[in-house]
Amino acid sequence: MSERNKVVPLRRAGTHGPEVSLLSLGSWHTYDRMHFEDAVAMIRHAVDLGINLFDVGVYGFPGMPPVFTDVLFSAMIRAAGVERDEYVLSSKMWLEPYPEMSLREQLDRALFRVGLTHADIVILGDIRRDDLDLRRLAEDLAALESDGVIGCYGVNNWSATSILTLREHALAAGSPGPQMAQLKYSPSRRSIADGKPFQEVWGAGITLQASDVMEGGILAGKTGESRQVGRDPGGVRERIVESAPKLAAVAADLSASPAQLCVAFALSHPAVSTVLFGASRMEQLVDNVAALELLNRVGADRIRELVTPFWADKDAVDPEGP
Repeated sequence: MSERNKVVPLRRAGTHGPEVSLLSLGSWHTYDRMHFEDAVAMIRHAVDLGINLFDVGVYGFPGMPPVFTDVLFSAMIRAAGVERDEYVLSSKMWLEPYPEMSLREQLDRALFRVGLTHADIVILGDIRRDDLDLRRLAEDLAALESDGVIGCYGVNNWSATSILTLREHALAAGSPGPQMAQLKYSPSRRSIADGKPFQEVWGAGITLQASDVMEGGILAGKTGESRQVGRDPGGVRERIVESAPKLAAVAADLSASPAQLCVAFALSHPAVSTVLFGASRMEQLVDNVAALELLNRVGADRIRELVTPFWADKDAVDPEGP
C-alpha cells in the first residue's frame, strides 16, 4: 500500500517525541492468544493502513504465569517484513523495583526480549509508592535519552501534579521531560483527562495517549467473559457494565459498532496524539480503524454529546487526586 493510501494519520507525541500514528496497537497479552500467522498478517495490515506505534510493554509479575507477548512481537514484526525505521517501539518500565533495579537494567532486559537496541518511547508505570524520588528519576531518564537508548518517555496514570513536577526536574537535567500521558479514557472514564488539573499538562505540550478505551472489552459488548481487565478507579465498573447495551444502541443508530464509538470518542480529545487498543483478530483491527470514518462523518462535538450519559466516573473520581 502506498503512502498516499494509508488511512491512519500521524501526530507528534508531545513537543519532542516522534510522529506516531493516531491509532496504535497494544499488547495486553493479545499476541499470546493468537496463531502466529494470524498475528503476522494483522501487524502487516496495520502497518499498511498507517499504524506505526506498537506498545509492547509486558504485564507480568512474580507469581503469575510467564508472559511472552514481547518475545512473540519480535518474531512477528520481522515475519511481517516491517523494517525497524517503519515503526515506533513503545516499551514499559516499572517503578516498584526502582532504584534497586535501575532503569537501565530494566530497559536492557526489555530490549533483549524484544530483540532491539533502543526504544523510541518508554512509558513509566503507575506510581504506587510514597517514597519515589522524582528528581533522581528525571536525571536517570535524561541519562538514557542522552545515551540514545530511549528517544523520549511518557507516564501511565500519573496525577497532573506528579507529571508537572517530573517535568520541572527533567528540564533542570537538560531533558524535555515527559512527552505523553497514557490515561484511561473512554465514554465511561473521562474525569481525569477532561479535568481541570490536566489542562495545564496539555498546555505544556504533553499529549494524551488514550488507553483502555473499551474498558477491557466491556464497552464493546464483551461483558460475559472471564477476562483480565485493568484497575477500577472510583469503583464504577458495575455501572459501566450496565451501560454497555445502551451505548451499543447509540452506536447502532450511527451505523457503527460500540468499539468504533469508543475509539471515535477517544480520538475527539483535543490533546490526543494516539489511541491505544489491543486487537487479537484482523476483524477487530479493521473495525477499530473505521472509527476514523465515524469521527469524520458525525463530528467530534456530536459524538461527545451522544456519549455524555455514559460518563460513569463523573462524580466518583477526583481529577485533582494523587
